[in-house]
Amino acid sequence: MKKICVVTSTRADYGIISNLIKRIDSDPELELQLLVTGSHLSKKFGYTCKEITSPIAGKVDIEIEQNPHIAMSIAIKKFYEVFNELKPDIVVLFADRYETLAVAIAAMLANFPIMHIGGGEASEGVIDEYIRHSITKMSHLHCVICEEYRNRVIQLGEDPKFVFNVGSLAVENIEKTQLLSKGDLEKKLNFIFGEKNLLVTFQPETLETGCELGRFKELIDALSELKDTKIIFTMPNSDDGNDTIFGSINDYVSTHSNAVVFTSLGMLLYFSTVQFVDGVVGNSSSGITEAPSFKIGTINIGDRQRGRIQSKSIINCDCSKESVLNALDKLYSAEFQAMLKNVENVYKSNNTANRIAEILKTFDGKKILMKRFYKLKTV
Repeated sequence: MKKICVVTSTRADYGIISNLIKRIDSDPELELQLLVTGSHLSKKFGYTCKEITSPIAGKVDIEIEQNPHIAMSIAIKKFYEVFNELKPDIVVLFADRYETLAVAIAAMLANFPIMHIGGGEASEGVIDEYIRHSITKMSHLHCVICEEYRNRVIQLGEDPKFVFNVGSLAVENIEKTQLLSKGDLEKKLNFIFGEKNLLVTFQPETLETGCELGRFKELIDALSELKDTKIIFTMPNSDDGNDTIFGSINDYVSTHSNAVVFTSLGMLLYFSTVQFVDGVVGNSSSGITEAPSFKIGTINIGDRQRGRIQSKSIINCDCSKESVLNALDKLYSAEFQAMLKNVENVYKSNNTANRIAEILKTFDGKKILMKRFYKLKTV
């Protein structure tokens, strides 16, 4: 039986890879080794490991609430030890978190092959851009969500026969999830939807730290001008600068009866909420990748997600109050609302988890450890 070690470090990545984890766990040819780390083990971020339903092989505390650089050094040491203990055939990593980079380094140093899910994407406003491509170069199997991203991974020197366009796990999860009714959701959230509703998630832009308060204040000032609108905030992730946003959200919610905040909704409550709001506002990748499947608009603020392929439901704006208000006007315009009825998610996919599981079963980890740089043919 092939041992597959999957690492999850945040509520966001677990929500995306949860069905893949279940698929691996149910396969008689695969043995799941699920490692939980990062903000999953932090009370500040909701201790979201309690939401994980699959069997956990180990919890690796890297003290995520400290400085990220300290957490990375802790992660490299601890995961190096854990990998040598578990001896997986393949390590599966998702996306672009700094703690994921540390895990990739540990797997590389311990000489265990890596499957990277989510390579080739772009997010030019954050250090995730560098991290994602770095993980790609340390990995041996690559699962990407569209053909353009596959081409980028190959451009980085990865052999095409190891790079697979499998579609988006996140989008597939939407289709597989039995969403809650409005009444059941309102009971779960202890929240009543209004005439208009917006879901707001705003993350730090890590390439330019120290500006979070000013940028978020512009957004808050724009939201304050809305009438008959309920605002649902979700807290940011563990990137540098999150404390400022945490405090600002709590201050706003404490003085505005139309606003609520949740540290972590989890996949079911998050998707169930998205289906009943008018739009997603902020700079989270979920607004780009997942929201279009619900045929709602996304107001994408600033540079954090710049470079990602976008559906027609995305409205891009800068961080100024005026720009956000203009984007909100467009969101609620009759023309834009009519267009949303026919919008297609550019990341729509089928059978993604199954395809990844079959790839894991196909390749012998020992035989793919040695990599050769793939040189593109020049015209």
